[in-house]
Amino acid sequence: MNDLTEIWWRTAEHLLLVALAIGVAIAVGLPLGIVITRYPKLVKPVLGVANGIQTIPSLAIFGFLLSVPLLGGIGKIPAIVALILYALLPIIRNTYTGITSVDPAIREAAKGMGMNEKQILLQVEIPLALGIILAGVRISTVICVGIATIAAAIGGGGLGVFIFRGIATVNNQLILAGAIPAAVIALLADGGIGWLEKRLTPPYRQKLRVNKRRFLIGLGLLGLLLISLWAITHQRTSQVSSGGGTVIIGSKNFTEQVILGELLAQEIEAKTNLTVDRRLNLGGTFICHEAVKTGQIDGYVEYTGTSYTAILKKNPISDREKVYQQVKQFYGDQLNLEVFPSLGFENTYAIVIRREYAEKYQVKTLSEIAKYTPNWKAGFGHEFLSRKDGYPGLAKTYGLKFAQPPEAMELGLIYQAISQKQVDLVAGSSTDGLIPVLNLVILEDDKRYFPPYDAVPIFNKNTLEKYPQLEKVISELGGFISAEEMQQLNYQVDSQAREVEEVVKEFLKAKT
Repeated sequence: MNDLTEIWWRTAEHLLLVALAIGVAIAVGLPLGIVITRYPKLVKPVLGVANGIQTIPSLAIFGFLLSVPLLGGIGKIPAIVALILYALLPIIRNTYTGITSVDPAIREAAKGMGMNEKQILLQVEIPLALGIILAGVRISTVICVGIATIAAAIGGGGLGVFIFRGIATVNNQLILAGAIPAAVIALLADGGIGWLEKRLTPPYRQKLRVNKRRFLIGLGLLGLLLISLWAITHQRTSQVSSGGGTVIIGSKNFTEQVILGELLAQEIEAKTNLTVDRRLNLGGTFICHEAVKTGQIDGYVEYTGTSYTAILKKNPISDREKVYQQVKQFYGDQLNLEVFPSLGFENTYAIVIRREYAEKYQVKTLSEIAKYTPNWKAGFGHEFLSRKDGYPGLAKTYGLKFAQPPEAMELGLIYQAISQKQVDLVAGSSTDGLIPVLNLVILEDDKRYFPPYDAVPIFNKNTLEKYPQLEKVISELGGFISAEEMQQLNYQVDSQAREVEEVVKEFLKAKT
């Protein structure tokens, strides 16, 4: 898929998410707004709940939906549910405000003409309130366009895929490839609905002649548009290999994970008759873990130390074989997951500083920097700040104290932050391709605080039973990639702006 084709495809995904969410939000919010005009006691609780939802950060909503049956998990359905929740408040509030703002004298006149309550609502109140209602729809649409970019974190697709990919690779062009179309969609939606709002507000409303035939044609065209968008967004995932099936491969939201997910996908497609549905660039560890455990994805690559500390909740240890065996046993016995042998490399946490600092303070190890950190500023990913093998234990082991609490940021931003001197120390990964490019130095973990982080494929056992040919393919990847090769692959994507699919295809060809 070339860049322009993917932009169109992701734009169609984005439009579909927004259109479906707004459609359902109108279908729910408009009647709810009407109901609370008839039952005033419901106004405060209904608007209070809708207001409360608006105050919850979008990522928190997506995270909460991961474990909700039917409507949760990963993919487009939870993304649409979250967008609906965010879209409800402006529609409900404006419907209520518009109808209650109708002059009571007009209602009385309508009653005097013999209209019943239903006729007054449909022929008087809603037409007079339509401009205000549309203003709510306009606000909801613009909100949804923006929040829909976050849907990429749970595999919902859309233009956020470019933004997350660009952040992960510090690639402004990719960020703009997602941000600009999203901004254009928001501006067009705002302008179009705003124009309609004006035409339906006195004194313009009487100039608008609604022809029922044209209205029905318009609805039909809108329906065709939604069907077309659905067809476009499902074009790749709906193709099933003849005589095979579909396997869903996921990954976390940083470059190495996307590369490894693509590597699994290409190997499966090359050596079996299965089609792979790629759900790459999901959120962090817990999103991928929950997804593979519940069968929403079939497999992904994890790191043993991460599983040991974050999933098993054990304190870090340095015994590589013990960590692997305990993770394998727990996953197999408790979670119905198969942990395959290591791909051949370890990606441990790397505490990184700029080379100028390493030379200025003459430091090479973590023990040596303790006396300087009170004057430094640190930046860590959200997971690292809370994990047992993360910052709290690291600070205690090495006596690290900083001038102020470490900055919490997305993983894709940490290298940008340290290279721009916004922070002085970050926790990256030992195989990150940007470390040599940005002239950074990895400090030696001389007290061996971090556990081993061998990269291991993890698959749902139900999938392996359904497609037994997978086991041989994944097992053959044991010892397949060295740490140096992995860093080189990361470098080609991060620094040379090459497509992941192309880099993986070229690597696999060279290895065979």
